[in-house]
Amino acid sequence: MTRKIADCRKYPSESNCSLTISGEEDEVVRAATEHAVSVHEHADGPELREQVRAMLEDERATV
Repeated sequence: MTRKIADCRKYPSESNCSLTISGEEDEVVRAATEHAVSVHEHADGPELREQVRAMLEDERATV
């Protein structure tokens, strides 16, 4: 299974957030949504989770 990443550096924010989250897709969606709510003050809900899922990228293999 391909690991996914969510990288806050790719999206402008007032806090200049530099957090990157990686793992299996469902784990990253859950963690990134919690981060978006607690740090960036987004409202949690299905729409936010779908937005997070849509922004995920495949993690590059490092061997």
